[in-house]
Amino acid sequence: MVNAGLFRLIGKPVAGLALFSTVTIVFPAASIAQLPKLQGSPMVVAQNTVLDRNYTLGGGDLIKVNVFEVPEYTGDYQIPPGGAINLPLIGSVSVEGLTTGQAADEISQKYSRFLKRPLISVNLLSARGINVVVSGEVTRPGAYTVTLSTSGGNNPGVQYPTILRAIEIAQGTTLSADPSRVELHRRLGRGPEQVSILNLKQIIQLGNVQPQELTLRDGDVIVVPRSNTVNLADVRQLSTASFAADPTKPRTVAVVGEVYRPGTYVVTTASTEGANSGTGATGQSTNPLTGLPTVTRAIQQAGGITPLANIRTVVIRRPTRTGGEQTVNVNLWQLLQTGDINQDAILQDGDTIIIPTATEINRAEATQLATTTLSPATMKISVVGEVKKPGQIDLQPNTSLNQALLASGGFNDARANSKAVDLVRLNPDGSVTKRLVKIDLKASINESTNPILRNNDIVLVSRSGGAKVGDSIGLFTGPLGGIFGLLNFFRGF
Repeated sequence: MVNAGLFRLIGKPVAGLALFSTVTIVFPAASIAQLPKLQGSPMVVAQNTVLDRNYTLGGGDLIKVNVFEVPEYTGDYQIPPGGAINLPLIGSVSVEGLTTGQAADEISQKYSRFLKRPLISVNLLSARGINVVVSGEVTRPGAYTVTLSTSGGNNPGVQYPTILRAIEIAQGTTLSADPSRVELHRRLGRGPEQVSILNLKQIIQLGNVQPQELTLRDGDVIVVPRSNTVNLADVRQLSTASFAADPTKPRTVAVVGEVYRPGTYVVTTASTEGANSGTGATGQSTNPLTGLPTVTRAIQQAGGITPLANIRTVVIRRPTRTGGEQTVNVNLWQLLQTGDINQDAILQDGDTIIIPTATEINRAEATQLATTTLSPATMKISVVGEVKKPGQIDLQPNTSLNQALLASGGFNDARANSKAVDLVRLNPDGSVTKRLVKIDLKASINESTNPILRNNDIVLVSRSGGAKVGDSIGLFTGPLGGIFGLLNFFRGF
């Protein structure tokens, strides 16, 4: 870039004409003309100041210092980490944090002690890699060094990385991010910090339209803030953005509450298999986004919901990179009834899914839930004792006690105690409970006489009073029982 003294000389008619006939002015590759204008860009929603987009020199840059009419002082210089280059005659000159034009003025002022009207230009031959910081709601916040791409030669055509590129290097935004308020902090030279607020969300909304994206400079800091509110549709849209975290990456989540196997699971993007391919109450697939790490996939891995689950108020507790926690409310009943796929929220590493307990059970809804992929395909119930077909049977989830008795062939006539049975249950915490349930085969589902069974429940049908007496007499009068009975009889005398 030609310094101010040269422009003053060009202002004189004769001298200016002579100079333009012999000198070609080479501007640095990162000229303002090559950078997008901040005003009017679709990415900008608000700004505290207009960012200075001039390139500033620093350690690692390769520059050419031209001293016109003194070719022996002209040369190429690699700027060292300290930012000072050593020039003939004048020695050390610091160009750290200066634009090429400012550097030319600085060098010209130094040479003015020895040369009359020195004409100096400084050209950028090869730019250094830039250091940026990406913080906030990204997968891997931290400092990154980005190497610039050039075409080589004296006019390298430096390709500066963009904000999107930096976020991609940080492995994308989290699902807690607010892409409409991304901050870019820039400090050039000794000036104050400049801040611009960018709306990356409009990239999603504009589809294939390429926005005039602001390019980065050395020392830039990108801050991706946390969203203040949670909109399930916006979160799903964000997950598909080019600058979002990789949706195929497995996520480690915890599933607690009313599921058969509470615990921690790695939710992958594998295809739905076996029992997971069921349909909902509407006859449509209950997992329309098969393969993505969603709430329904996590529930399936946790063994499915229990009959006591309240799927209308599922809660996702999500830790954020900026501290604190987000609460995401999910209504899976709405997913089943209306096909609202936004309710099948995409998960993030570290999420905790809470399936609450229902305060009351609706028989019709329980029957519908049993046919969806939220419930396990089958559950194992053991019916032992005085039934016609004792043993372990596979039943549909949300099956009631009366249905299990009928599936085992019903009571063994004349031997079974048909008034009450014992229900033995292994609880998720490892404890075992046993309770006596009065039987009413005509009753609808209710907790007192016809409760909904859970996986691995044991139904014990005991003998009736008459069967117990008959078995005792049979023991006494049987082949061996008769002999020992008589011996015992005579021993009484």
